[in-house]
Amino acid sequence: MDANTFRERRKTLRAAVAGGAILIAGNDDPPRNYAANGYLFRQSSHFLYYAGTDLPGFALVVAPDGEETLYGPAEDPDDLIWHGPHPVLADHAAAAGIARTAVMGDLGPALAAFKAKGVAVRYLPPYRGNEEIALAARLGVPREAVAKGACPELARAVAEQRSIKTDAEVAEIERALAVSAEMYDVALKTIRPGLREAEVAGPIQSVALRHDMPQSFLPIVSIRGEVLHNNTYRNVMKDGDLLVIDSGVEAPPGYYCSDITRTFPVSGKFTAQQRAIYEVVLAAQTAAIGKASPAVSNKDLHLTAARTIAAGLKEIGLMRGDPDEAVAAGAHALFYVHGLGHMLGVDVHDMEDLGDVVGYPPGEKRSTQFGLSFLRLAMKLKPGFCITVEPGVYFIPALIDRWAAEKRHAAFIDYAAVQKYRGFGGVRIEDDLLVTASGSRVLGTPIPKSVADIESAMRR
Repeated sequence: MDANTFRERRKTLRAAVAGGAILIAGNDDPPRNYAANGYLFRQSSHFLYYAGTDLPGFALVVAPDGEETLYGPAEDPDDLIWHGPHPVLADHAAAAGIARTAVMGDLGPALAAFKAKGVAVRYLPPYRGNEEIALAARLGVPREAVAKGACPELARAVAEQRSIKTDAEVAEIERALAVSAEMYDVALKTIRPGLREAEVAGPIQSVALRHDMPQSFLPIVSIRGEVLHNNTYRNVMKDGDLLVIDSGVEAPPGYYCSDITRTFPVSGKFTAQQRAIYEVVLAAQTAAIGKASPAVSNKDLHLTAARTIAAGLKEIGLMRGDPDEAVAAGAHALFYVHGLGHMLGVDVHDMEDLGDVVGYPPGEKRSTQFGLSFLRLAMKLKPGFCITVEPGVYFIPALIDRWAAEKRHAAFIDYAAVQKYRGFGGVRIEDDLLVTASGSRVLGTPIPKSVADIESAMRR
């Protein structure tokens, strides 16, 4: 992204938010266990989007008249010793198309000057505790007042702007997806009985490191597929296990993300039981992708996947009754417990720090029904949306036992048949999708996901 891109983004935001000064704060560098040993730094995605600088200690202010100031660290001559020659504050401002700079120590007084003139300071809700403390100090308010003072109008404007991806942004997502495809190719060649999950997690992460791309989240590499966010890699993979891999990378300098999930048979071949469940999930994903267009909402896609799963599980003998009625009642959520997907962009769950303003239109609240309540994105799709499509079927013993004891949705669920699947784990499949004017397209290099393609790729 060049200086003009950042300049136009800020111009669009300024036009969308009437009055007040706009503050887009970058992240600081929190210490891991002492001040000079920090965690791996990740810049605020909002700051990356509007200013582009991938270093700690920066902030952007857009005044009511449109004047822009980039605040950053004062240059210390000793920085050359530790970091070598590097861009200084003026260089970062020039790269972002910002004419005016000031050191971070001047930010608090500048915000105070706005307030003294009766000019509101509009900012986004901070999602890190240390950033909330810093913002409270700069605004001159108690920490508990910071979240309450965040600007809903600014959050809505940012969400609407960042939700529509340009061709250049889509190209960056596909650059990340090319590395994801390579990671899954390595996984398919590595998986075999007797290895620990870590012996697959390590090689796929090495692919990302080789391309100088950070993980967009801690990868899930687990034979415990019924544990949705399992981030340990201690289990030994056995013949007959299914291995769920959910991973993605970020492509610097813009940090656009990929997010892909696949489920593979450790032995290289699905059992009949595994294949039946896998085909249900794949059919659900295929149905949702096929329906994706600006004519529908993502909630429609979610319910399409849910009805496909209910119908498929009925054929297997795990559910019964009318699939549409089962989904309306929420009975399918014993197996399909989460939402279909989310926005994708500079964040892997794009702009989720802003809350439901990203996924729900004004006036629409999340459902309280179990399963549907976890749907992050419900709104009508628009051309330029990049979304994930990730249905799944899981056999979670604690949830099965609880529902069976309550006889919950017994008209739709055959609990005796379900008990035979204890220990099965789970299956989920995820791809990244661009919504177009006439429909949608799956982004990136194809990664094996049909039974035949997976078994062919794993054949040894």
